[in-house]
Amino acid sequence: MKTIGVVGCGLMGSGIAQVCAQSGYKTMIVEVSDELLKKGIDGIHRGVQKGIDKGKLTADQAKQIAANLQGTTKLEDVDECDLVVEAVIENVDEKKRIFTELDRITRPEALLATNTSSVCVIELAAVTERPDRVLGLHFFNPVPVMKLVEVVRTIATSDETIAQGREFVASLGKQPITCPDTTAFVVNKLLVPYLLDAVRMLEQGQVTREDIDKSMQLGCGYPMGPLTLLDFVGIDTTYYIANIMFDEFKNPRYAAPPLMKRMVLAGHLGKKVGRGFYDYSK
Repeated sequence: MKTIGVVGCGLMGSGIAQVCAQSGYKTMIVEVSDELLKKGIDGIHRGVQKGIDKGKLTADQAKQIAANLQGTTKLEDVDECDLVVEAVIENVDEKKRIFTELDRITRPEALLATNTSSVCVIELAAVTERPDRVLGLHFFNPVPVMKLVEVVRTIATSDETIAQGREFVASLGKQPITCPDTTAFVVNKLLVPYLLDAVRMLEQGQVTREDIDKSMQLGCGYPMGPLTLLDFVGIDTTYYIANIMFDEFKNPRYAAPPLMKRMVLAGHLGKKVGRGFYDYSK
């Protein structure tokens, strides 16, 4: 692989584009508007500058990353890419529309991947004429820092596609694990019930938010407590994933507590808006 397409330049898409360009791939970023494209690319440049400030990147590497990046608002511009990674909003209809278009636009041998954390990958593969060339590549936030990528195999994905996906992930300096195409894959299937239990404990007034977080940090060595982590991930994001998991498995462990619903309705979504379980306005 030499050329990578990334559809969506939000938090995840910009991170994926950055690590691709940083690893020497010519990277084409697609966004729906010039404004969003500029915002995403500016975010990449800020991330690269942080790497320079921390001594993890050199100025020459930063120049090479910038040279490897190209932006567009036309999906057709990924037609020559060897791999296209979709990283748009977690809306299955929008993702299916994009995969239908990518299947028409790209070369038959190109790989099509989704960064979804919750959508059934075979549902996206089914709208293409190449389900054997479709897989999940689930990166974690922040992408330039987190080492794990879940390589998701559907019942139609070929062994060759999985091998190519794992090789690509390793070339980014990441560690791939192969997962079946079941809702939430591996990490979220373990993580989400833990986060929901922390919310239930707070909701029931058993212990303060500070003590919940402190318990997991000092008692289990976690870098941050579950409520702080929810604020960083986005309470709305976890609420959405939990609802999808509950719909799929009908397991009470995956049912979002009422407190989360009320926080989402109130707009208390976490650090990105300045207020979640904690106040970030200052």
